Amino acid sequence: MRIALQTEDFDLGKVHARLRDNPRCGALVTFTGLVRDLAEGGLKGLTLEHYPGMTEKALHQIAEDACTRWPIGELEIVHRVGRLGPNEQIVLVAVSSSHRGDAFAAAEFVMDYLKTRAPFWKKEHTVNGDHWVEARGSDDQAASRWRPINETDH
Repeated sequence: MRIALQTEDFDLGKVHARLRDNPRCGALVTFTGLVRDLAEGGLKGLTLEHYPGMTEKALHQIAEDACTRWPIGELEIVHRVGRLGPNEQIVLVAVSSSHRGDAFAAAEFVMDYLKTRAPFWKKEHTVNGDHWVEARGSDDQAASRWRPINETDH
């Protein structure tokens, strides 16, 4: 398990190569989140803030929860902070496992929990000014489908 919180960009190819170096893993699932322009042509960038120490602890807990729920070979989370421009990479979740279903489920779980349980604050910079992004109900709804860890089958 590897967790990185950083301002610099990440190299998906390097992460992929690192995680596929396990002959027992038959699946490697990656998700890369990008800065998108929901302001429909008006996004100049965004600033992602975090609470040092607390954020890393939350990311580790999310990763540990995923490793408890599914038989994972490797799990890596890279999350960027600071000022980012449109279409820049913001987050990477990579999961290897013996079977694709476990790798897909674990990656989706990690993303759902990153969106709802990790202490990040996002400010969008648009042509019409700056504003903090509110939490979305759809993110909470997606995360609510995961049963508490003591009720899982794994």
